[in-house]
Amino acid sequence: MADDLVVGLADPPRHSEPVYDIEEKHSESIVFDKEIDSIHEGLQFPTEEELLTLRRVSDAIPWNAYLIAVVELAERFSVSSSVVFTNYIQQPLPPGSRTGAGGANGQSGALDAGQQMSTGLTTFYQFWAYISPIAGAYIADTYWGRYKTICWSLVIAMLGHVVMIISAIPGIIGGRASLGVFILSMIITSTGTGGFKSNVSPLVAEQYRITKCYVVTTSSGERVIIDPAMTTTRIYMYFYLFINIGALIGQIGMVYAEKYVGFWLAFTLPTVVFCISPLVLWYGRGRYRRSPPQGSVLPTSLRIWRYAQRGRWSWNPYKTYKNLTSDDFWESAKPSKQVGDKPIWMIFDDQWVDEVRRGFKACSVFVWFPLYWLCYNQLNNNLISQAATMTTNGLPNDVLSNLDPLALIIFIPICDLVIYPALARWGIQFTALKKIAWGFGTAAASMIWAAVVQYYIYKTSPCGHSAGTCEDADKNPLVSPLNVWIQTGSYVLIAFSEIFASITGLEYAFTKAPRNMRSLVMSVFLFTSAASAAIGEAFVSLSLDPLLVWNYAISAILAGVGGILFWIVVRKLDKEEDTLNNLADGHFESDK
Repeated sequence: MADDLVVGLADPPRHSEPVYDIEEKHSESIVFDKEIDSIHEGLQFPTEEELLTLRRVSDAIPWNAYLIAVVELAERFSVSSSVVFTNYIQQPLPPGSRTGAGGANGQSGALDAGQQMSTGLTTFYQFWAYISPIAGAYIADTYWGRYKTICWSLVIAMLGHVVMIISAIPGIIGGRASLGVFILSMIITSTGTGGFKSNVSPLVAEQYRITKCYVVTTSSGERVIIDPAMTTTRIYMYFYLFINIGALIGQIGMVYAEKYVGFWLAFTLPTVVFCISPLVLWYGRGRYRRSPPQGSVLPTSLRIWRYAQRGRWSWNPYKTYKNLTSDDFWESAKPSKQVGDKPIWMIFDDQWVDEVRRGFKACSVFVWFPLYWLCYNQLNNNLISQAATMTTNGLPNDVLSNLDPLALIIFIPICDLVIYPALARWGIQFTALKKIAWGFGTAAASMIWAAVVQYYIYKTSPCGHSAGTCEDADKNPLVSPLNVWIQTGSYVLIAFSEIFASITGLEYAFTKAPRNMRSLVMSVFLFTSAASAAIGEAFVSLSLDPLLVWNYAISAILAGVGGILFWIVVRKLDKEEDTLNNLADGHFESDK
């Protein structure tokens, strides 16, 4: 870890600081982008040989980043209300209950809409929450900036949570009005959540200001490279840790509130905790480093892409493909390559074109993520329904999903403090794209586990392949004798896949985007989850007995094959990792 490093520079910095502590060096908050370059003054940058031979380590995480992570913790606590959506939609209102609570031995429920409706609505909620970030990102990058957009997104999400509580109060819950109000609340809440998501992730990583690798000497005398990419990885790992602390506490509290008190309390708890987010944002308003909006950057970047295509199209499809993917594709769009007067819209330098190229490369990587999210999305609907068909011994069927955030809370520090440093010492560069490929593999493994469990549920259920609707003559549910804890493997494997794929996707979106398009590129990454939800709607017909084994098996096959194809396509890009991470900062003439 970089926290115990003492830096000894070969050439003293221009600020006459021969020895300093890294965390001290980075502790001050700088608000404007124009001041960033000064932070690199006096640093010793590595040679090509040192880049290949010296061990790489991460820097210390700025405290401002932890402050933003607390905001995300409270927001994720509120979003975790989705853990009770499956029971709320699928299961009927328990006999004699006015709140939906099932009690110690009963099954909580409200709308009695069935598993297909439950899967369809929760998938729609997922889709809307991850398509909304595109609008939030565009507003932030072009008009408001990230901080203001986050604040207004929280207001919208808060309104949605209040409407959700109304749908579950006694007298309304279980009726037609309840369903309509609940769907409205899902739309409002996911709209606010979407605007928040695309902006909070770049904001947290922007609190770290170093952008270039540099060489330091540790207190033990070893020369190492402080790698900003590894620091960004570390920031997002602990950001994700805070996310899952919020998710774990929220989900456990909500499922027990649902089971013993009612859905109105399950929806009220996250709303109350959600109030922490605006308070922390207000407290840190003068401490965060913020990037101001820079006008219509997206149209210019798309114009660069179109301009670079000139003369590269052919009636021969293969020739067109080769021309559009050649190494010099972007060169013709650089201002320095123009003959005579450059076009009036070229209000940028060559380095910014390189940044745009890097951003387009990142978006091409994200194209594969919908296949990964197909596996992950099973956590929020079908795996919860699967638990309801097994022996729970009084445990709420939706509490098992908390094994995912619990595993993440345990394994994120292990990866940061043990696994990743060990790989670095052994000279293994576990790059972002390698991590993502491994994430696809572990996600596929989690679905194989779920398919095997489902097979044995059908084999042992009193109703065979009708396990999800199995009841006795008195309408009491009959379940398989299999203990629900055998689902653990699926949750732990999907947690590892999140460390490798989901966290790294956040990191990749931030580090590869042009500085004035970070929210937008982040929203493209988040949009892949919306695309996956749309694809998932096509598989809703498999979300019922007796087809659930196929549901999990197909998800596993798509993720596994997708991961293999992903690596074949990106392995050449993986060799450019250092080059892409250390591009010179480009300049764009903002209209703001």
